[in-house]
Amino acid sequence: MWGKTHGVMLARRIFESVALHVLEHRPLAPGERPVSVEVEFRPEPEQDLLLACLWRYVQPEGDEPGFYTVAAITVEPLPDFIAAGHDRSVIAIRPENVDAWLDPMSGALTDMVAILDDPVDVSFEYRMVERDQQC
Repeated sequence: MWGKTHGVMLARRIFESVALHVLEHRPLAPGERPVSVEVEFRPEPEQDLLLACLWRYVQPEGDEPGFYTVAAITVEPLPDFIAAGHDRSVIAIRPENVDAWLDPMSGALTDMVAILDDPVDVSFEYRMVERDQQC
């Protein structure tokens, strides 16, 4: 998929699952089991982000239909993601790099790495999503 099927996802918010005790910056209590909670990340200032991703089409198999799948490209976590207890961060590419990112065959693959290495400089606010707000 790298160098062939690049895409972008437009996002204003990002949701990730984290362990509650990690979000709260504390060890598990004796006998406590990890509990997963959902955290919402919002760019500050509020803005649309173009998240770098890769996609592919999975061929039908037997009676199962074919389908498309997509995954955001991630890197080591930004400080805001670390503070929230998450171990990866998405890459928001610069708007001026979208055409080159979506047409990887027009340039060298090193150009694609350069796009990922020069993301939008963005900070995130985060909050735990309350149970009654979760999907």
